Amino acid sequence: MFSGTGHKGAGSGLPIGSISSSRSSENEKKGPRASMIYEEIAANKRRSFLLISFFVMFLLALGWIFGMSYGAGEAGVAMALAVALVISLVTFFWGDKMVLGISRARPVDRKQNPYLANVVEGLAIAAGVPTPKAFVIDDSAPNAFATGRNPENSSVAVTTGLLKKLNRLELEGVIAHEISHIKNFDIRYAMLVAVLVGTVALVSDWMRRSFFYRGRRKKGGAGSGLIVVVALVLAILAPVIAQLIRLALSRQREYLADASGALLTRYPEGLASALEKISKDTEPLEAANKATAHLYIVNPLLEHRGKLNSLFSTHPPAEERIKRLRAM
Repeated sequence: MFSGTGHKGAGSGLPIGSISSSRSSENEKKGPRASMIYEEIAANKRRSFLLISFFVMFLLALGWIFGMSYGAGEAGVAMALAVALVISLVTFFWGDKMVLGISRARPVDRKQNPYLANVVEGLAIAAGVPTPKAFVIDDSAPNAFATGRNPENSSVAVTTGLLKKLNRLELEGVIAHEISHIKNFDIRYAMLVAVLVGTVALVSDWMRRSFFYRGRRKKGGAGSGLIVVVALVLAILAPVIAQLIRLALSRQREYLADASGALLTRYPEGLASALEKISKDTEPLEAANKATAHLYIVNPLLEHRGKLNSLFSTHPPAEERIKRLRAM
């Protein structure tokens, strides 16, 4: 099943502690400095916090402008937030089952895939989280994703192409990355951002409609006129800005999962090599679509992998991720 040959402890079904100890002497010579990995994790957490903070302030500013220009800002923002929250909660509680169903993922049979089951279990123990359910997607393109609203209700899915094309150390790196997403509560981050993006979109839409279907309030002079102009510009640009912030935050969470995964295995080269293989693979992932592409470790939509699309992508450029991992 696997192209790798070394590290028999992992293949024989031993827990991940045995895998790590089997290469401890190698890591002492070649392994990453833990301080560098911790610094990368801390930096990505700071950037994520700053992006979320800016997002919230941007939404509050948008609501305030709406209120100043039309007089119903508080009620409008509250309604938009309520609608966005309902949509996000449905996604939050049932989204993982929907994603696994859309991807045609099937539960891992421990008898057929003992190594995969043991790696998922071992790395979950090492990360200090409950063992996620493991799934396999019958697709020749190598890729993987994690889903679930919290560590107690999480799943990791890999394609058969990933199992066939990666060696053991590379597979461990990928699974460590996905379990890091679970440990870092990235699904909750995604829900929070979805609420913010949805609210911004709804408020912006209401602002645009208010200008077309209702006139300006009669009171107010040049100052109120300036506010209306600013509100109209924001109504047009706000959804684009919100999406750019969402994408930037998603890219930061990918960097964070890379660094956390490297810390988990103490072998960043395994994940770096895996990313190299996955990003260079030219087989399309038939199980993926635009709705699920952001979940995968590498964007499965081949047409969106170019450098020119990096600003509008949920994933950082694979080259930059590999560079950072190999610098650890």
